[in-house]
Amino acid sequence: MAVEAARSRGRKPSRGEPVIDRAFALLGAFSTSRRSLALAELARACGQPASTTLRLANRLIAAGALERREDGRFVIGLRLWEMGALAPRGMGLRQVALPHMTDLVEATHENVLLAVLDGNRGLIIERLSGHQAAYMPFAATGDIPLYYTSAGLVLLAFAPAMLQEQVLLEPMTMAPDPVPASPREVRARLAQIRRDGFCLVKAVPLSATPPVASAAVPITRGGHEVIAALSVVMHGQGAEPSTLLPSLRAAATAIARELDMADFGRVGR
Repeated sequence: MAVEAARSRGRKPSRGEPVIDRAFALLGAFSTSRRSLALAELARACGQPASTTLRLANRLIAAGALERREDGRFVIGLRLWEMGALAPRGMGLRQVALPHMTDLVEATHENVLLAVLDGNRGLIIERLSGHQAAYMPFAATGDIPLYYTSAGLVLLAFAPAMLQEQVLLEPMTMAPDPVPASPREVRARLAQIRRDGFCLVKAVPLSATPPVASAAVPITRGGHEVIAALSVVMHGQGAEPSTLLPSLRAAATAIARELDMADFGRVGR
């Protein structure tokens, strides 16, 4: 009887999906391309009735995790930003890396990216760009493909073997054309990156935009554990990304040294 009553009110039974899972599903509906969502859009993304979604959204608003604008659309709240600032692999790393990234921007006038591995995706946690920097299709913070961007390939090369296989089993297409990427070729590329300690991507066209080139190196903790990738993305016409390696390596080494001294990169501290 209680189960039927709960269903009649549009709520899940007591044994249904935990509220924390539903809250994360709701928050996960937002992205760099969907920064504000109407109630109906949230409900569709969560697969829940609008009444249930509204109740959950109101609880998140009360906690500061969501905000509702005057037009009725929902946006991420500042409380989430405050909590995210406590993540040691995010803001701590970013705080140490920013001065060195600024130096790279001043030296190259291009895009400088700091990325970490987040599950089976690459996540940009900081990006700085010079005034004449090459166009990039990625947001200042957001996902990057692991199997064809230089930063993504560096992260994937030093990731656990199980994660590598998981990524390689998924459909992989090279931008901008839907050309399937060969798992064998990607495996060989990853092995080369582990041997060299860097990744170069030359003159990759991005749709109708001019081609870009990039270079990336790993940032380590304790001299061996890769916790991030540092990358420069530059105009690809006639570019030679290998010329960026000395500056990139120097910056990555300095960041790693400061992280070890401050222990910012250690999860749980």
